[in-house]
This record gives sequence, structure tokens and C-alpha cells, in this order.
Amino acid sequence: MVVHDEPVMGTVTSFTVHSGALSPDEVEAAVATACAELHRLDGIFSTWLDESPMSQLRRGDLALADVTSEISEVLDLCHAAKTATAGWFDPWSIPGGVDPTGLVKGWAVESAAKVLRRAGVVSAMINAGGDITAFGEPSAGQPWRIGIRHPWRVDALACVLEIASAVATSGTYERGEHLVNPFTGKHASRVASATVTGPDLAIADALATALAVAGEIGLGFVRDAVGYDAYLILLDGTEVSSDGITFALP
Repeated sequence: MVVHDEPVMGTVTSFTVHSGALSPDEVEAAVATACAELHRLDGIFSTWLDESPMSQLRRGDLALADVTSEISEVLDLCHAAKTATAGWFDPWSIPGGVDPTGLVKGWAVESAAKVLRRAGVVSAMINAGGDITAFGEPSAGQPWRIGIRHPWRVDALACVLEIASAVATSGTYERGEHLVNPFTGKHASRVASATVTGPDLAIADALATALAVAGEIGLGFVRDAVGYDAYLILLDGTEVSSDGITFALP
């Protein structure tokens, strides 16, 4: 097994890769290529870099017709996510211009996972600051188990979930008030923590962002998204989940 931590996209992205039939050198090379892909995509989408294509688009220095194919793909996903969440996920409502931050990190991590798959990796997990994608099995017949941090109890877990693909969590307990209600333009969060599982991390990321702002009413649009499920911790500490969430047994 190869474990690697990479500072990128404003967080630390952790790789856990099982060698399988590959040699350790081959796995390390695959991880290095996946990390390079994350840095490349960060250079395109970072809103902290003044000259990134995304920053140029937001300022109006770059026309939508002239953006990279990656930006076009991500914005198409953002349109789909906006529709799927009845507008609760809306990158066009962010002050300063369109900002796909609520989806693009998950999309980039999925891109890194594709790099690993193409290299022949059959089992891996990538964790980018709590946005996680996984494939294969950590050991024969076992699912991936992911701990969800408790929003108030430092160093404690609220629960442990079993996942087959992706899990994303959104809330204000790590980054503060960064979530914006697209209908009011004001910072708002109706839950302490919103977690979404499903087949694709980009979509799970967007759904979790929307759910954190919409609150419990957002469970409806998560249930309507085929293959996705949600686990919420409300502001009063109540826990709510959709039927498909799988909690790991003690």
C-alpha cells in the first residue's frame, strides 16, 4: 500500500493506494501523475490566482467562448446541478462572478482517480479535505469506511459510513460562514453538517453544498438524484438521513 499527502487546492489531498499487481514504483509513479493533474486543474480553476483562466473569466478578461474545455465541462455540470437542486446550488449567485468552487474540487479529485485507474490501479481512496472518492476494495469483500467528523466535538466522529464511490461533506464548522444562500445573497447554513454519498464526487460535492444551505427540505432533491443519499446533522443536534445511507456496524 502507498500513502501520500499532497498540498493542493487549498487543502491536503491524501492518497491511499493498494498496489495489487503493480509494483510500488509503478503505484508511486501513478500517484505522482495524479498529483500533477490536481495541480494543473488548480492552476485553471483557482479563484486565488489572479491569472488563472477561471479568475480571468470571472473578471470578464476572458470570454466564455474562449475558455478551456475543462471550464466548459465544469460549468455544464454546474448548470445541471443548479437544475437538480432547484437553484439551491448556484455558482452564478456568488459575488464577483461565477464560482464553481462548490463542485470543482470533487470534479478534480475524480479526474485524479481516473489517472490512477488508467495506470492500472484497482483499489484506492483520495481524500481532499473531506471530499472523498474511492474505488475497488480496501481488502477482499470489505467496503470503504469513512468517518464523518462531529461538528461540535473536536476529534470525535458523528458516525462511520460505508461507501462504494464518493462522499462529500459541507458545513461551517471548518471554514466558517462561507456558504451563500443563492436566493438572498447572504451567508447562511441551515444545518451543522451535510453529507452526501453517491457514484460521482463532483455531483455529491454540489449536492452537499446545496443541502447545507437548504437544510432538511433539500433531502427531496438528493433523493431525486439517482444513486445519491444524504446524512444531516441539524443545528439542534438531530440527525436525519435518507434510506440509502449505510452506517458501519460497531
